[in-house]
Amino acid sequence: MSGREVVALSVGGVRFVTRPRTLLQFPESRLARMLGGDDPEFKLVNGEFFVDRDGALFCYIMDFLRTLQVSLPTDFSDFQRLRREAEFYELYPLADLLGQEQLLKPRLEILEVRFSLQEMQAFFRIFGSCSSTVELLAERITVLTGQQPGHGWSSAFPSHKALVPLPLERPSHHDIVFQCGTDCCAGDRFVARYVSIKPDNRILINGTNVLGLLMDTLLKDGFRLISTRAVSSDEKVECYSFERTQRPASLSIAANQCPESSGMAQARSRVQKGK
Repeated sequence: MSGREVVALSVGGVRFVTRPRTLLQFPESRLARMLGGDDPEFKLVNGEFFVDRDGALFCYIMDFLRTLQVSLPTDFSDFQRLRREAEFYELYPLADLLGQEQLLKPRLEILEVRFSLQEMQAFFRIFGSCSSTVELLAERITVLTGQQPGHGWSSAFPSHKALVPLPLERPSHHDIVFQCGTDCCAGDRFVARYVSIKPDNRILINGTNVLGLLMDTLLKDGFRLISTRAVSSDEKVECYSFERTQRPASLSIAANQCPESSGMAQARSRVQKGK
């Protein structure tokens, strides 16, 4: 049977067609032995193999055989059943990966933006439960400083050559602190701070405009606004809370693991970033 170009299987009445080499990824598995006719659990009926198992879950097993990765939908919950199916087929590396259930489940990510206005300055503090998200956001935010004639947010914009980038404040891996607006007076000119957030190419000084751009950026990144509240009425601090569901990690067999080994899988976790 392994000499055929394609092999058809009926798993619990669900039909699958694949190449023999896909089923031979793990030669010690029952699927590999099936091709040799060495497993009585698999019946050959009208040129197709039949096995009375869960056909809906078998699609994930086929995906693993093709990619050597476990990538499950966000709403997937049948980890124990899928692991039981993997053990039935004696795909022990897959069963071991499914044992890392906590890495495969989606996680809820929280991000909070605190915003306050004080005269002609706006202050921002961003806190995120996921440090990698905060790090990526920090790479997209640029604060620039330069002198401008006048002290209002509607004053003439200085040339780009006159602007100097400032480092963001990072109190921790989960925080970003920055500000915009008129900073201080230097003679008859005012030193101001501007903010740019990639991929938008605008450079803004108005705090309300920066807040709008920041919120729009987060919404485009898959966050949703879940609450707004006033943290301090005296200081006029507003808090905006966002959340999104992080896609599950994609677990894969380590590159140095031989598929022929049926022992414990040496797995590595690779988080696939997606929109």
